[in-house]
Amino acid sequence: MEASSIGAATPAHPASSPPRYKGAARRVRRREGVVMAWVVLVAAGLFETAFAVFLKLSHGLTQPWPTAGFVASALISFGLLTVALSELEVGPAYAVWTGIGAAGAAAVGMVFLGDAVSAGKLVSIGLVLAGVVGLNLSGVTP
Repeated sequence: MEASSIGAATPAHPASSPPRYKGAARRVRRREGVVMAWVVLVAAGLFETAFAVFLKLSHGLTQPWPTAGFVASALISFGLLTVALSELEVGPAYAVWTGIGAAGAAAVGMVFLGDAVSAGKLVSIGLVLAGVVGLNLSGVTP
């Protein structure tokens, strides 16, 4: 009787001891989630560029196709931003999103829409991007 109680007390595969790698796997999944959030955030920034350009092309929302492009791009951009914010801190994420949108819209305007190009504009765009990079390198993101 004693032998059966000993065997019952020591199962071959104890259920109470978790695998050693469980914490490491969780960290890897978390890191992969953060990396994917940054990819989603970059896509959101590109759609922000698109909605700014479509807004310009809509001439005050009076042209139907550019207005539809503006609405679709804005919804997609905000939706992707929302998804990215589930993993990222709001300050750096918002800075990246607006930085991509501002620099992208300025670049599209200068290259395709006939906006004036000047050294001051180019330096200012560079400063915006440098500020976004600096914010992210300051240690506020994992």
